[in-house]
Amino acid sequence: MKIYVIGDSISIQYGPHLQKYLSGAIEYSRKEGEEEALLNLDNPVGANGGDSSMVLSFLKAKAKAGGIDADLLLLNCGLHDIKTNPKTGEKQISFENYKKNLKEIVSVVSKMKPKLVWIRTTPCDEKVHNSRPNMEFHRFSADCTKYNSTADKIMKEAGVPVIDLYTFTANLGKDIYCDHVHFHEHIREKQAAFIAGWLNNFS
Repeated sequence: MKIYVIGDSISIQYGPHLQKYLSGAIEYSRKEGEEEALLNLDNPVGANGGDSSMVLSFLKAKAKAGGIDADLLLLNCGLHDIKTNPKTGEKQISFENYKKNLKEIVSVVSKMKPKLVWIRTTPCDEKVHNSRPNMEFHRFSADCTKYNSTADKIMKEAGVPVIDLYTFTANLGKDIYCDHVHFHEHIREKQAAFIAGWLNNFS
């Protein structure tokens, strides 16, 4: 079985561990450009899928180019969508546009080879995140919950299986972040093990 991963920097960071856990059983690949993405994890370029509009554009381009050669497409977007302008309160992707984008993503993937598997957006440390000096955007836990909830509904209606990485990560305790939104290495390893376990049971 082959999987293809599209996600933000969280998935880039647990990716090597996931690939290791799946070795010999499931072939792993992801959106290309990891070196470019790792230069600035807050800037969605290369392997970083970015917000839902960026993911949708990428998938449409992939579809035109012949699709994705995989059995499962593991996908998440949300952390870039909820980026909030500190002055105006405007979201990078509004709640309504997020819903619209996800529905279109489901539709586009349904016409491609791989079966879609949605991964819920991981939590952020709102207090640390929004007090960082020179931070150009804020994130709020309430938005993460709200966007996750609507994604849950959309995926349920479409019959798309969901990996609840949000709840798994939130239950790992308090000292899980290495910064405002990313996780310590041992947490990334646990996230990868959780996803690998889900995939092994699913397959």
